[in-house]
Amino acid sequence: MKTKSNIKVTLILLGVAVLGLIGAIFSTDMVLFDPKGPIGEAQKSLIITSVLLMAIIIIPVLFMAIYFPYKYRHSNTKAEYKPKWEHSTKIEIVVWAIPCLIILALGRITYLTAFSLDPRQAIESDKPPLTIQVVAMNWKWLFIYPEKGIATINEISFPVDRPVQFLVTSDTTMNSFFIPQLGSQIYAMAGMENRLSLMASEEGVYRGMSANYSGLGFSNMHFKAHAVTDEQFEQWVTQVKSSGNVLDDYSYQALVDNSHEQIRTQHPITYFSTVNPLQFKDIIEKYSGVQNGL
Repeated sequence: MKTKSNIKVTLILLGVAVLGLIGAIFSTDMVLFDPKGPIGEAQKSLIITSVLLMAIIIIPVLFMAIYFPYKYRHSNTKAEYKPKWEHSTKIEIVVWAIPCLIILALGRITYLTAFSLDPRQAIESDKPPLTIQVVAMNWKWLFIYPEKGIATINEISFPVDRPVQFLVTSDTTMNSFFIPQLGSQIYAMAGMENRLSLMASEEGVYRGMSANYSGLGFSNMHFKAHAVTDEQFEQWVTQVKSSGNVLDDYSYQALVDNSHEQIRTQHPITYFSTVNPLQFKDIIEKYSGVQNGL
């Protein structure tokens, strides 16, 4: 009786754990499963497909891990007992064929998505892409709009249904630029330029973040990404241009020097109406040795 009671408790706990896991995965708080762009949608589909394929093995194994000990427990005298049994062709076929087929399926999916979801690949659209230069700093994000001649700290805005090409670098340790609801993350590395193409299909304010630990102020390294209409975007650009702040070598150095303040508090959203058009290039070349004539 005690054995049966323990088994029932185990089954109940396992059921609660499985239901909790399913609830967590499909919860609206899981932003990866609430995408707002074509790249995010494709990645969500890839995650679900991969999990379901692997579940073909995982679910039967979990079932057998409970069923076999229960059926062949010491107190069950009715269980079939074959001490000389050692081989089954049918079992061998199943345990080898199914995993091989799953591996082949996952391999094909990986091969196809490695190209279709390449973060550097341009998104097809009848609208021209908007370029945003991204600089990871300690511990804030600098965004430069070269086509608009403006820059911001910890906030970006872009039109809905228009591709955005992010050019990403770092002026500090390696970091990672990530807007979960829109899709791929890309690493930001000093002296290098990485590229990421994203697009929002719905209006909204999405949380951007660093996905790579970069020091004491890492928890404050997040920003807001506003997906708006074309008219609202132009209004936002006008608002930034009216700020009167200028991002030149002096003001940029000030951003670098006050990094210690962002260890405990996040840098406030800041607008720059004018920016040095070569600022992004200069930041990269500072680490490549070009500025020093090397």
